[in-house]
Amino acid sequence: MVAELPEYYYRVRDNGAFVFRVDTENRQRRIDMDQIAVVNIRNGEIKPHGQRELSETDLAEIKRWMEERAQLLAYRDIDDIHRAVDYLNTTTHWAQSKATAEQLEAVTDALLLAMHDLRTVLVRKKAERLTEKD
Repeated sequence: MVAELPEYYYRVRDNGAFVFRVDTENRQRRIDMDQIAVVNIRNGEIKPHGQRELSETDLAEIKRWMEERAQLLAYRDIDDIHRAVDYLNTTTHWAQSKATAEQLEAVTDALLLAMHDLRTVLVRKKAERLTEKD
């Protein structure tokens, strides 16, 4: 059983993607990918590639993908933060029970500065949220 390929392929990049139309209906029975657009998720911009005009179907599918991608990236952001909390806990355990004096000397200043910076931002943001509620 042959899997059906999607009509569009998105080559993801930092702030969006290159959009290709996938074509398997050719005489050579090979996969052709024709770039049709470049999208920017941050500003919502969809630029047709070259002299192309995007159909309403193209635009609708690209916008659907952009919405799904934005949701995935938002999920990944918060998941990364939860992982950071776990990693901080693991680091604490390592520092308390396994680290040598040399290892601690190598990382202590960098960790203290990073934690101080994080704490400063978190305290300020918490105060802003509490002030907004009043």
